[in-house]
Amino acid sequence: MTRMRFAERLRLLWAIALIAAFGSLPAARAEEDPWVTYQGGQGPGKETRVVLISGDEEYRSEEALPQLAKILSTRHGFPCTVLFAVGKDGTIDPKRLDNIPGLQALDTADVLILATRFRDLPDEQMKRLVDYVDSGRPIIGLRTATHAFNLKSSPTYARYSFNSKEKGFEGGFGRLVLGETWVNHHGAHGKQSTRGVIAPGEEDHPILKGIKTGDIWGPTDVYTVHLPLPGDSKPLVLGQVLTGMKPTDPPLEGPKNDPMMPVAWVKTYTGSSGKTARVFTTTMGASQDLLSEGVRRLLVNATYWAAGLDTVIPDKADVTLVGDYQPLPFGFGGTKPGVKPSSLKLD
Repeated sequence: MTRMRFAERLRLLWAIALIAAFGSLPAARAEEDPWVTYQGGQGPGKETRVVLISGDEEYRSEEALPQLAKILSTRHGFPCTVLFAVGKDGTIDPKRLDNIPGLQALDTADVLILATRFRDLPDEQMKRLVDYVDSGRPIIGLRTATHAFNLKSSPTYARYSFNSKEKGFEGGFGRLVLGETWVNHHGAHGKQSTRGVIAPGEEDHPILKGIKTGDIWGPTDVYTVHLPLPGDSKPLVLGQVLTGMKPTDPPLEGPKNDPMMPVAWVKTYTGSSGKTARVFTTTMGASQDLLSEGVRRLLVNATYWAAGLDTVIPDKADVTLVGDYQPLPFGFGGTKPGVKPSSLKLD
């Protein structure tokens, strides 16, 4: 009898364990969303929803955008959602060109920050992006966003490709919306870094609040752009090509710096809705570039400006890094493997 009771107790305990395990599955699944959200808090940006979209194989946007989102949410109140290129195993995989889950977040976004490279997204994902772009809401493009798309499998949205030849859409999303598509490296890639020089006459622009020449520096090289930039584009920061990979290296002599290429500019874009969006573009913004306080301040100020919060940009915005931030060197094939978006949440 005692043995029977003991066996019954074992079965009961086992049943309780199974119920507990299976009962917790929905919560576990909720933690595995293939994106990460930072709720924000008190601050000027608390009513402004920012969606940041990563997806490049070289400049570690999967590292840069979560850090930028943490700064925006923790220091300035902006609620932020960061999206990623995600592989079949649920981990971040920038080599996966055709999948960025969570783009429905754009339906209620107030600001889009884009840092993708040559994405070939399916129509149902591209439609979310195109609807946002056409809505007249603000857009910020970082580094490879000038060549954000290479849509080989989407005849519907092929005109957004970086090399589009469609009449009225030459140069695709990059040229038409952001102000430039992919042209070339201007500085020597991986050998010549970039110092930011404030464009003459733009010292008082709201985006440059608290920033002076030399504050902005990054190990990524200057990109070539066709001058003049199109439409109402206005350069804010010029990229001085340095002889080496340190911020103290001297400028390169010769035509590479005469004239200097713009590395940050503003413009507008009017989509099919008829509403006009504020657009900020910088060819900087790799994860290592964010080690520069000046680069971080440029991006935070640009978010305020894009959202129409010009008048509340701090004199010197708090852009202190949030948490441990040790970005990997840029380059192909060096992405940290096995990282799930859920692991990037703030504690």
